[in-house]
Amino acid sequence: MQPLIDNARTFGQRPEEFAGLAEGQSPQVLFITCSDSRVVPALITGARPGELFELRTAGNIVPPYASEHPASEACTIEYAVEVLGVRDIVVCGHSHCGAVGALVRGDDLDAVPAVRDWLAHATPRPSGTAEDPTVAEGVQSHVLTQLLRLRSYPYIDKKLTDGELTLHAWFYEVHTGAVLAHDVAADAFKAL
Repeated sequence: MQPLIDNARTFGQRPEEFAGLAEGQSPQVLFITCSDSRVVPALITGARPGELFELRTAGNIVPPYASEHPASEACTIEYAVEVLGVRDIVVCGHSHCGAVGALVRGDDLDAVPAVRDWLAHATPRPSGTAEDPTVAEGVQSHVLTQLLRLRSYPYIDKKLTDGELTLHAWFYEVHTGAVLAHDVAADAFKAL
């Protein structure tokens, strides 16, 4: 913890770099990814403060759309699209994902009921090989399912239809740093 504290102490000693951020934010991208500590959106994309609006959830799950009793994740998505006017949404899964791996393997999650209940939102169960430690196939199919889930949000569907929004499916390899994007025409994840 001490290195993090030391950095936080010196971080605020450059106020001139951050003064403009007090005037508001206008990110162009909503970046939805896993809460895994190995996935750092600003590091992967090179984004500076104010350039990405981030939503991090266990397993980068987008919950089903519900106009009544929405989840906080749905509120974040709605705010990004309707208030901030993001033009792109990236759903970025990653290799070695514990959440997707648990789903692919069919792990018993009764000891962590909140995790179990959250991961139930990932239906259908991601495909993939349980023996693959990277769970690449499972994560990639899961990311595509989350894009479909986003399309079920009425305001996203409208913006997609009007050409005001684009969805992107990414796969980040934590062991190499490579980023793959889904190529719709080839129906495959390819290097950016």
